[in-house]
Amino acid sequence: MIFDDEPLAGENLPILPGHDSPGRLERVLRAGQFAVTAEIAPPDSADPQEVFDRAALFDGYVDAINATDGSGANCHMSSVGMCALLTRRGYSMIMQISCRDKNRIAMQGDVLGASAMGVSNILCLTGDGVQSGDHPQAKPVFDMDCMTSLQMVRGMRDDGQFLSGRKITSPPQVFLGAAANPFAPPFDYRPLRLAKKVAAGAQFVQTQYCFDIDMLKEYMAKVGDLGLHEKVFILPGVGPLASAKSAEWIRNNVAGVHIPDSIIKRLAGAQDQKQEGVNICIDMINEIREIKGASGVHIMAYRQEERVAEIVEKTKVLGTRTLWRPQP
Repeated sequence: MIFDDEPLAGENLPILPGHDSPGRLERVLRAGQFAVTAEIAPPDSADPQEVFDRAALFDGYVDAINATDGSGANCHMSSVGMCALLTRRGYSMIMQISCRDKNRIAMQGDVLGASAMGVSNILCLTGDGVQSGDHPQAKPVFDMDCMTSLQMVRGMRDDGQFLSGRKITSPPQVFLGAAANPFAPPFDYRPLRLAKKVAAGAQFVQTQYCFDIDMLKEYMAKVGDLGLHEKVFILPGVGPLASAKSAEWIRNNVAGVHIPDSIIKRLAGAQDQKQEGVNICIDMINEIREIKGASGVHIMAYRQEERVAEIVEKTKVLGTRTLWRPQP
């Protein structure tokens, strides 16, 4: 059983043969287990206890936690700051890096610092434009994009050098991730774009919210035709909708999120719409488990993080395995 040697807080696992990191997420995926990841909402605070309290909602229910990096171009506690706090307690973190706010010097420094702290997973994102956030007057950087940043971090890990060519004495030991959006046009291009990210270095992928299983199946079939399901671990994104009204707003205002009329009608007809949103998420996960090439799910329960435990328990996606919990 791959979970018998779980470390105490602050300790790390050894790197297994054929692995690039000591992280639990890579172990779970390469062992063929159905992985569960979730996102932690970063606080607008310098109080570390707020981070610990938010992470505790996921204890024993997820394999790794994404620390977002200025999601939506809004300012919160940094991804590297949250990872610094939570890796010390033994959490398996996925540090997101947005190219919007940092140049290659800053990003490479953050990768080394994160790896030194025990962060085993890095997810590279281009990042939302500053005009969509709470600081539209900010100057965007975009020195790199998701593709070139993946190549950069892969080069740091595999070649042991910075982009400048200067040698790294102890390369970062990280599992590389990227985002994908199967539900944004042009749909036929999406599998090809995934192939480019895999070629750039992506080893796992987390997708945008999936509310249309038929569209996901079509995407995954095309991914399979390209043989990508054998080269990258794909975790479709899921999450509970709070109400029919919020689902309508998301459909009309969040790019790349497709919510079918049938989902909105199901929510609108429910006596308890919030619970029905959880039920829909559970149904989605159960269907995703049957799709060839789906290696897990990424649960994005924005402002409903406390429902992740219920979702995971009711889907029974963990099987008989017991996930890590912080030591008392």
